Amino acid sequence: MDLAAAELVIADWIDAQGDERDQLLPLLHHLQREIGYIDDAAIPFIAAAFNLSRADVHGVLTFYHDFRRKPAGRHIVKLCRAESCQARGGAAIEAAASRRLGVAMGETRRDGQISLEPVYCLGLCAIGPNALVDGRPVARIDAAMLDTIAAEVAV
Repeated sequence: MDLAAAELVIADWIDAQGDERDQLLPLLHHLQREIGYIDDAAIPFIAAAFNLSRADVHGVLTFYHDFRRKPAGRHIVKLCRAESCQARGGAAIEAAASRRLGVAMGETRRDGQISLEPVYCLGLCAIGPNALVDGRPVARIDAAMLDTIAAEVAV
């Protein structure tokens, strides 16, 4: 992460929106949209901007699953880990996806092509296991669908 770029985004936000604590979450979303992720090196600057402790900022970043702490892959595959998808074979699909895509859950493949991430309920409970592939919902995942997904994100 270019820390100078992150500091500029943060400073511009503070100038435009102010430094009240209720601006922390909107700033974090904005920073992730602009930079792509929120590096730990930016936490002290964010904390100082809002007169918060680094622990406060870290707590918010780790509480919300959608904040990235490192760059994401070119393609993002999110597998549902909610109870309904698990009851329909989600754990086996997760293991197969990890093998098929060549990346562990919660990680980005070394070539930067694919990130495999957990998501907790997509609201498609009756037709699981489910996933989001680059933001597009995919339902009824089985071995054949994993092959389709793998082919799609391999480009």
